[in-house]
Amino acid sequence: MLDDKTRHLTAAAAFCDNDRKAVYRAIETRRDVRDQFLPDMLPDELLRRLLEAAHRAPSVGFMQPWDFVVIRDPAQRQRVWELFRSANDEAAEMFSGERRDTYRSLKLEGIRKAPVNICVTCDRTRGGDVVLGRTHNLQMDLYSAVCAVQNLWLAARAEGVGVGWVSIYRDSELRALLGIPDHVEIVAYLCAGFVDQLYVEPELAVKGWRQRLPLEDLIHEDRWDGRV
Repeated sequence: MLDDKTRHLTAAAAFCDNDRKAVYRAIETRRDVRDQFLPDMLPDELLRRLLEAAHRAPSVGFMQPWDFVVIRDPAQRQRVWELFRSANDEAAEMFSGERRDTYRSLKLEGIRKAPVNICVTCDRTRGGDVVLGRTHNLQMDLYSAVCAVQNLWLAARAEGVGVGWVSIYRDSELRALLGIPDHVEIVAYLCAGFVDQLYVEPELAVKGWRQRLPLEDLIHEDRWDGRV
């Protein structure tokens, strides 16, 4: 008879070669989609799988601080887009010269074109006053919610679903529109839908805004000044 400890353990062997390659492929080909969304609605069972993947993310003290506001109503998405447009016009003025032109050339239509928008939040009170693993780093609940975003994103890539992360909005305006309580933080506003194409490299790299940094320049051994 298995004891309680053994009953709750499972094999930790590496994945088979094909499964391992699939995981790395999802990581390497994930892209931030801004415009290439198709109008087809995501089937409910597919959306449920994506949200389940997000819900399987690790969380500090197993507090599971995330909630998901799913927005399918075109009128509500239009209202969100209007908030975005106002902030986006303001953001464009923060750049100058060629960078401003490049910024304005980006087609940021995901809010309206993607059939589903998902606002991922973090309820910072969910684990109570003292949370295991958060006693000395109070940001760990936010990091946990970001893990949920990444889980959703990688699952979406495996399902052939594109995801775009919208970060250009005024927090107070989006909070009021979506009715998000004061103690809950907005972590990510995502656009999700089927797409016809994905960039081979991140769009900003393709447009010359910035290139991927060499990994060798980012690895430190034992201390920050301990370059490999």
